[in-house]
Amino acid sequence: MDGLPCLVFLFLGYSAFAAAASEGSWCYASQQCEVLNCQEPRLWPKLYSECGKDKQSPVNILTRQATCNDSLKAFKFIDYDVKSRHKWNMKNNGHTVIVLLDESGKVESGGLNGKYKAVQFHFHWGSQVGKTRSPGSEHSIDGERYPMELHIVHIKEKFSNVESAIKEKGVAVLGFFIKAGKKNSNYEPLISNLEKIGAPEQKVEIPALPLESLIPDKKDLTSFYRYTGSLTTPACNEEVIWTLFEEPIELEWEQIEEFWEKVYFDREKNLPMVDNFRPVQPLGARIVQKSNSNLLLPLRSALLLVPTAAFLAFTWVS
Repeated sequence: MDGLPCLVFLFLGYSAFAAAASEGSWCYASQQCEVLNCQEPRLWPKLYSECGKDKQSPVNILTRQATCNDSLKAFKFIDYDVKSRHKWNMKNNGHTVIVLLDESGKVESGGLNGKYKAVQFHFHWGSQVGKTRSPGSEHSIDGERYPMELHIVHIKEKFSNVESAIKEKGVAVLGFFIKAGKKNSNYEPLISNLEKIGAPEQKVEIPALPLESLIPDKKDLTSFYRYTGSLTTPACNEEVIWTLFEEPIELEWEQIEEFWEKVYFDREKNLPMVDNFRPVQPLGARIVQKSNSNLLLPLRSALLLVPTAAFLAFTWVS
């Protein structure tokens, strides 16, 4: 994007949405040829010093280098199965699709210190050029990325917003990879309303859903990775507790495509919102921890493994 196409674009003049962009505002790499003074991810440290520090997110998880931590027990999801009495507010904030929550859903355990309440969730996704689809997840596993990634942002119960929580290491984000597969009807109330928030600052009320309906079954959420990082958008505040679950969410390709076909970066709907992710950042000296899924089994199931293992050992020796 740094070559001739950008230069040609400059000489031909900016479109209406480019001229309306604020000077020096941060953006994604997919916008840099079209938005005036767009500060794409490599330039974020110029605007926000924290974006250049050494505990940034996202990162690439190298599974063989992850350290097993027996204290990372299964999460307790509190009221994730309850549908809010109030409708959800879904918004195009110019960078992603974000859904604001009423903070009734909470999590605890999972290696966290206390209860954290869910305040919002949002998505990151890729793009398609012709028949070629590009991944859009921010994190990667052994260098492999997924089509999308869901972030459910939580803050400690005592805080009123992310801004105050981040100052005291009170933010925890649950990250879920999204893969292409079968249709997920649970997402239809959300996806069917994307067209109503096509332009930045547009918002719509949608039926509230149980949060658990948007993520994998609890039994599949015992295996996850943990590390300390940052918010993945400016001001890139650090000391965020990150959890990345191994089990992905499944959406069909047609559902995924709705995000890059219905949502736009600009008010005129000339610039589709695509590739809204930050590239992976150096892990540095940080250690990624891995939950021990065998230890996270219910006691009864774990006890059943003992005679099974003994039988297999006996069979092998015989």
